[in-house]
Amino acid sequence: MRRLPILLLAILLLAALLAAPARAAEPIRVGLLAPLTGSWASEGEEMRRVTELVAAGLNARGGLLGRRVEVVVQDDGGDPRTASLAAQRLASAHVAAVVGTYGSSVTEATQGILDEAGIVQVANGSTAVRLTAKGLRLFFRTCPRDDEQGRVAVAVLAGTSAKRVAILHDSTSFAKGLADVAKAGLAGAGLTLAAFEALTPGDRDTTAVLTKLKAAKPDVVFFTGYYPEAGLLLRQKREMGWGVPFLGGDATNNPDLVKVAGKAAAEGFLCLSPPLPQDLDGPEAKAFLSEYRARYGAPPLSIWGVLAGDGLRVLARAIEAAKSTDGPKVAEALRSSVKEFPGLTGKISFDGKGDRVGEVHRVYRVDASGAFVLRK
Repeated sequence: MRRLPILLLAILLLAALLAAPARAAEPIRVGLLAPLTGSWASEGEEMRRVTELVAAGLNARGGLLGRRVEVVVQDDGGDPRTASLAAQRLASAHVAAVVGTYGSSVTEATQGILDEAGIVQVANGSTAVRLTAKGLRLFFRTCPRDDEQGRVAVAVLAGTSAKRVAILHDSTSFAKGLADVAKAGLAGAGLTLAAFEALTPGDRDTTAVLTKLKAAKPDVVFFTGYYPEAGLLLRQKREMGWGVPFLGGDATNNPDLVKVAGKAAAEGFLCLSPPLPQDLDGPEAKAFLSEYRARYGAPPLSIWGVLAGDGLRVLARAIEAAKSTDGPKVAEALRSSVKEFPGLTGKISFDGKGDRVGEVHRVYRVDASGAFVLRK
């Protein structure tokens, strides 16, 4: 009878020994916040595909710290309330870090949650200046800021024959912030503000605001909102017979704009953007795009998905440098060890606030076939 406790103890010790390697082999989980539903779903799908392909590449090379990398995807719906719940779920899942998300106001709803949980966040498409003005030491982004974009927009406008500029935004954190930056820079560039108006995201009829803008007689309209509304504006502008040229911010650089507007209405539209995937010429980018095409049958069309991939790539570099998944240690490594990192979208470094260093915006024009073509 005395042998039973000894046998039980032996079994428990054996179980513990077998469980130890299993725990050590648990994957490093990285969260992805992406708009897989809603009006930005095409962006979210490319974010998912790119990050999962980057993770597959890391795993093929042995993973991180001897462990597999697993992407835990949460749909933020392009909505701040949905995003806050998604961020809470990722925090509860004890992810090592989070990549995403796309919209500035959506990201803003997640920042505090992830920071309080001690989780590093690397946003890929959230460009509002105030996101890195809060002193959150665990927040970074691979995309540029709106103040840089605003300066580029004013320079582009000043380089045309336009003198009177109308600015249209949609009241979101991103669009209003970019509109304000551009507005403040017009006078110094010798340009006059003809009108400063707003529309409501999701509106299916923009003729009222277009009529108001037309009455102001601008030479050009700078729209700082997102691609679904930009496409609608272009289509309805053409339907009302108004031929004023439009310049869009970097949230309009999506092929779905052409689907909404139609090729005829979209032709000639100019937009600001980091280099689109087809214009990435670094060796890392070329190799990755080839892998993406082989896996999915077509190249990625949006740069924001590729910027999400760069978010996972810099996190991998930082985790390896820190030899840890601890949030503050990873954040410190992002600042100190990610210098001139060979990203898919070019060299990446971060400043003390977590912003990407350097100017990345280019100017694109939609041609007659509906393609976004880099303007030389």
